[in-house]
Amino acid sequence: MTALRVPLTRAGIQALRAGEQVLLSGVVYTARDAAHKRLVELLDAGKPLPFPLEGGAIFYAGPCPAPPGRVIGSVGPTTSGRMDAYSPRLMREGFHIMIGKGPRSDAVREAIRQSGCAYLSAIGGAAALTARCVVKNELIAFGDLGTEAVYALTVKGLPLIVTDV
Repeated sequence: MTALRVPLTRAGIQALRAGEQVLLSGVVYTARDAAHKRLVELLDAGKPLPFPLEGGAIFYAGPCPAPPGRVIGSVGPTTSGRMDAYSPRLMREGFHIMIGKGPRSDAVREAIRQSGCAYLSAIGGAAALTARCVVKNELIAFGDLGTEAVYALTVKGLPLIVTDV
């Protein structure tokens, strides 16, 4: 298993191979389709984003509220294809890693290759176990979206599989 730390460089991503298991640590940002739409609207309007993109990782997830004594509730991947309309733009703007589940469109797969990014798969159905890798959880933007808001999750040893590079 390969240990990775966010932020990642394109050179670090180029060393990855499809099917490789990785343990990701560092800050990842959660965002689902409603948040993606708002992020692209901000970019289109020439406004700054609420968090840095360069070298970053985005996790297609909507974390559940934290129960007493926990950092976060369950947090599992959502279907990545729902973000396909927005993903190429965010890759061009600097995101290096996308984390989710399920197949990607041909356009996204081509954008991954052209931009030197990577798509990593999280294990669906293991949201409670994934939550154990989260050591810090902070609301970053779009709080009105509830669990679909953007959160900065500091993760340690998040188990993932390289799906596409």
